[in-house]
Amino acid sequence: MKHSDHSLTWLTCLPEAVPAQAVTPLDVARAEINQALAVMQHSIPVVLRPDSTLSESFCLEREGEGYILTGGSTGILYGAYRLIMSLKTGGTPPSGVQQPRYALRMLNCWDNAEGTIERGYSGRSLFFEDGRFDYDPVRMRQLARMLASVGVNVICINNVNVHDPAHKLIEEDWLPQLSDLAAIFRPYGVRLMVSIDYAHPLRCGLDTADPLDPRVADWWKTRAQLVYRYIPDLAGFLVKADSEHRPGPFTYGRTHADGANMLARALAPFGGALVWRCFVYNCLQDWRDTKTDRPMAAYKHYACLDGQFDRNVILQIKNGPFDFQVREPVSPLLLAMAHTNMALEVQLAQEYTGHQIDIYAMPPMWKEIFDDLPKERITAMAAVGNLGRDMNYTGHPFAAVNLFAFGLTAWNPDTDPAALIRTWCRLSYALPAAQEDALVSLLLGSRGVYEKYTAPLGLCWMVEPHGHYGPSPMGYEYALWGTYHKANRDAVGIDRTASGTGYTRQYDKTLCDKYENLNTCPDNLKLFFHRLRYDYVMADGRTLIQRIYDDHFEGCEEAEAMARVLETLDLPEPDRSEAARRMALQLKNAREWRDVTNTFFYRLSGVSDAKGRRIYD
Repeated sequence: MKHSDHSLTWLTCLPEAVPAQAVTPLDVARAEINQALAVMQHSIPVVLRPDSTLSESFCLEREGEGYILTGGSTGILYGAYRLIMSLKTGGTPPSGVQQPRYALRMLNCWDNAEGTIERGYSGRSLFFEDGRFDYDPVRMRQLARMLASVGVNVICINNVNVHDPAHKLIEEDWLPQLSDLAAIFRPYGVRLMVSIDYAHPLRCGLDTADPLDPRVADWWKTRAQLVYRYIPDLAGFLVKADSEHRPGPFTYGRTHADGANMLARALAPFGGALVWRCFVYNCLQDWRDTKTDRPMAAYKHYACLDGQFDRNVILQIKNGPFDFQVREPVSPLLLAMAHTNMALEVQLAQEYTGHQIDIYAMPPMWKEIFDDLPKERITAMAAVGNLGRDMNYTGHPFAAVNLFAFGLTAWNPDTDPAALIRTWCRLSYALPAAQEDALVSLLLGSRGVYEKYTAPLGLCWMVEPHGHYGPSPMGYEYALWGTYHKANRDAVGIDRTASGTGYTRQYDKTLCDKYENLNTCPDNLKLFFHRLRYDYVMADGRTLIQRIYDDHFEGCEEAEAMARVLETLDLPEPDRSEAARRMALQLKNAREWRDVTNTFFYRLSGVSDAKGRRIYD
């Protein structure tokens, strides 16, 4: 299988098919199907039947030796890609009407205007450089094509932490260029969104950003009119406020409903959404404070506001209550707001899960989230992107599986993780069956391997501060971020039950009882919810300290086994060399985590490994 520059992973089998004159998703769908059939040497007839009533939905039906694809304005394009994928992988195309579970399926890019990417591990920005727009139109079309192929319909191109001069995205001098970029994405059914600075009016002559000040509301209404004059189909604004030193309504004694609704009303006449991130907590916590518990913050700020947000407001809530840690319970806020639009936010950028160096396939994690989260409680899904200017977009070639799977999971969260991973493997690499099975197994198990050799049993925050790659058991222990494990010679973990911080009370009775009871609390979350002695005996008869030792030794051994499997795969270049290079770094990381973490707990507890393995004094 020829991969040329391998810039498209799962679409490398097909050269860019879209002619310059293509202006609608129907144009793109027709061109993609014709090109795919030619490349794969299929002669089957495919009839396209536009039906505007279907919108983003599509229906594939067999007719003789061919297919009839009926679809809405963008649905017909989604159906075309599903048909192409099925033909390429030898699978069965979906039958009947297919419609997305969530109307908003968004990729959040954390790109800064000077060209860096916050928590970016795939090179510099695809959109910006040196404080200005700087992008390759060909790569933009490729990116739009990738997103459309898995059903992502919105991309927010700039960091939620809006650094100068990114505020210019909604000012007159940058809006023509933003309009040009929107035009590239539009034929693929992908709409732009931009992150805004809540305090932007202060840059433009006002002395306040108080959401209840009529001058502020009028300023945003006028600004929205200007923006939509250039980009009529802009999806809306994304906002991070009152968090990590970002300004917001709290500055003026207002609620976040006040702030969100004011902005939402400026967008409403144009059909725009106001996506409001709920990552709000006191980031200047004193480690001596035993009452404040950071995971409780989002629920405390927002649950009491349920039903107070306008219809075009969407609260974007991280999957867990902390911050994309290796293991967290589902955020109680996602279970609490029955009368509010909510978006589930996940992170493709592997900030705490290996920096796109260590292999970490995320679909199994998302399944666990949805197992605890009634799917109907949320109305959208968003992901912090893992894209950059690297040739393959995602740094590690295998990190592309997460972008691929995110789109299809946001379309249908019931999709089996193993099926998603196998489809990606088959589309990306023409491997013999046994090698394909080996790669699928490696990716499916990668999350569990990483978890074993890093922070144990839901403990969180044992990672190196600032960079977040590699172990530092005490790195955050006395910091201002509210990220403590309080390990001492006898015990470790935070009591978050009713007798501790009371965090468990933010869940309904069923989950509260489950997590409070040591017999029913899952082992992999025991140290998130409980403070336990090292001699605590777990259900399998091992002590807590022995479980910690075993996991870290086993995780490192399993990473070494992954490396041996990787060596047997006939991957094309440059993927083979790049995956091997990063696996060498992963092995070094796994060994460091194993030795540092085990030594840390051995020095505290004084308990030796029952199996006599090497732990350093």
